[in-house]
Amino acid sequence: MKARKRVVMIAHDNRKKDMLNWATFNVGTLSRHDLSATGSTGKLLADNLGLPIHRYLSGPLGGDQQIGAAIATGQLDLVIFFWDPLEPQPHDVDVKALLRIAVVYNTPMACNRSTADFLLSSPLMGETYSPFAHID
Repeated sequence: MKARKRVVMIAHDNRKKDMLNWATFNVGTLSRHDLSATGSTGKLLADNLGLPIHRYLSGPLGGDQQIGAAIATGQLDLVIFFWDPLEPQPHDVDVKALLRIAVVYNTPMACNRSTADFLLSSPLMGETYSPFAHID
């Protein structure tokens, strides 16, 4: 990973407000990285943050799969996914596949605001980093 990270942000419908609040609070840090998001989350963030955000498809329409493929091909460095484990999702299989692929490829992932804050405030966010350097 380069010092400028490629960050993807995803939020289920009832977590979009949380995502917007988190991103607004962290807009300065986020502005130093390349941002992407799923469809409606990306529109919400772009409209409110004034930052360029690459938009994938909506999660249920293939966005989760696109992001999984981007992780597998080394095109993303960090996943911020405010998902709702208590609400059934019509694309639950895709959500689980995305979570699985992030773990398989050793991709840092935050699924709540506290973890997202810890990841974004890590000194490693501004440095080059190899996620596989310490694996034997």
